[in-house]
Amino acid sequence: MCLYAHQISFTSSAWHALIAEPADPLRAIRGPIESLGGKLLNAFFTEDSYDVLAITEFPEKVSADTIAIGFYADGGVARIHSSVLLSATQADEAKRKSGTHSYRVTPRERTLAASAS
Repeated sequence: MCLYAHQISFTSSAWHALIAEPADPLRAIRGPIESLGGKLLNAFFTEDSYDVLAITEFPEKVSADTIAIGFYADGGVARIHSSVLLSATQADEAKRKSGTHSYRVTPRERTLAASAS
């Protein structure tokens, strides 16, 4: 199973439909997710540049392009950003496969800004 986080902005028409028929406020995103074989696990309305943060599960990895096309085709989504979510175990496995044993940030030199006198 693959988990994703989607940041979603609704179109104006999706907001009007939400107000007119508030029974399923996530209808605009539920349909595209299910049409791609996924399941909406949880969703949160946000006070950000996006309207909703949705957590979904798909039986196999789905490309971000496929997800975006699925959402845009339905007409209720104006903008979407999708990210694959990795568990700690999956991240450790990816690190192991990459041959990297640790990740170390190399500090960069910082210059101090000169102050005006």
